[in-house]
Amino acid sequence: MSFLDENYLLEGETAKKLYKEIEYLPILDAHNHGDVSEILANKGWNDIWEVEAATDHYVWELMRKRGVSEEKITGDASNKKKWLALAEIFPEIAGNPTYEWIHLDLKRRFGIEAPISKHTAEMIWEKTKNMLAKDEMKPQNLLKEMNVEIMCTTDEPYSLLEDHKRAKEEVEGVKILPTWRPDKIMNIEHKNWTEYVDKLGEAYEQDTSNLDGLLKALKKSHDYFEEMGCVASDHGIVEPISYGVEKSAAAEIYDKAAAGNELTTQEIRDFKAFTLIEFGKLNEESGWVTQLHIGAVRNYRDSLYQELGPDTGGDISNSDIEIAENLKYFVNKFDSELDIVLYTMEPTHWFTVSTISRAFPNVSLGAAWWLTDNPHGMEKQLQQVTNVDLFYNLAGMVTDSRKLMSYSSRSEMFRRTLANVVGRQVDRGRMPYSTAADLVKHVSYYGPKELFFKNI
Repeated sequence: MSFLDENYLLEGETAKKLYKEIEYLPILDAHNHGDVSEILANKGWNDIWEVEAATDHYVWELMRKRGVSEEKITGDASNKKKWLALAEIFPEIAGNPTYEWIHLDLKRRFGIEAPISKHTAEMIWEKTKNMLAKDEMKPQNLLKEMNVEIMCTTDEPYSLLEDHKRAKEEVEGVKILPTWRPDKIMNIEHKNWTEYVDKLGEAYEQDTSNLDGLLKALKKSHDYFEEMGCVASDHGIVEPISYGVEKSAAAEIYDKAAAGNELTTQEIRDFKAFTLIEFGKLNEESGWVTQLHIGAVRNYRDSLYQELGPDTGGDISNSDIEIAENLKYFVNKFDSELDIVLYTMEPTHWFTVSTISRAFPNVSLGAAWWLTDNPHGMEKQLQQVTNVDLFYNLAGMVTDSRKLMSYSSRSEMFRRTLANVVGRQVDRGRMPYSTAADLVKHVSYYGPKELFFKNI
């Protein structure tokens, strides 16, 4: 097998056949960090650094690990100098999925077969720069060429979604939907929490000086997102917290925080538990899917956060969290009433969430997430969770990407891995080929469409 050839990740003839069944199915991406303004402007990119690295903290982390100076990562160096610095260390990141993703983009979108290195950097820079100037490489055309049918962005609840309004009218061939992301409302312990609440109140002309006002503002926001086509909320949670909390107790905590007084650990937990249930109630009323991304510890590297801010490569995973007990109240509260998708960053949590999903028909498992959304992680997750739960219960692949071009490469990596895992089961006599073909098509497209987009 040659590097990224037609049999990439496919180990047997059955896997190859199964991949052909799903290779050209449209992409449904129920969770990404797409920039709608970039798609609307449709100006495209000036160079390969803008396409592949300007917004990608995966790339930044690897460059730092190989000793590249920050000036050539997020600093003032020119994009060409940054690209040349990346290319020089690129052979040294082989084995990491970023190595494959970027090479896949070069091969699929630009027709470049040569591996990235200091020897090919100049050629790749020039060829991609020339191609990026063409209309077919503009964002809207690229989305069509990659066969993206629906993409769901990640949006603050105070957003008035002006870009989404325009996208409905101006972008053809792909549906761009918002996703409601109210994490910061829940995180009452953060120093900017009151500012965030004020933004929500201002956006929806609602006094949020007390808990009742906050809940009304959240309802207005939720209703507006629903009008704009939203089908899901998304919640980034280090550790899920759910148990019953009286509204009166939550109101006292709210007043204390709004007054600038320090909260106890128990009060913080109580408020998180209360708000998570409130979010679930709103989603239940609207028929939305509730996505819980569990286990990411943000901004762990202090110096990076202080110098560059969030989403710059200083996040880690944490296996030392409680999941079963902390989710019990939430999943029982909404038993059979609310579609819930669980994404866990830590492989040690896969078995626990797969048993929870097995016990609750309305709970589904998301694809391997963040630092496990790679061939090794995806394969291990598929092997483990589907021996407990069901392939048919998987929520499908989401890219979680900040790079538009990677929607295709990430989806391809998942589909090839899926075909390989299922193909191996056919070869071992665990299922017939006809059943396997239906299964991979369901997981890749038809299942996610039914779960997230059945009313579209």
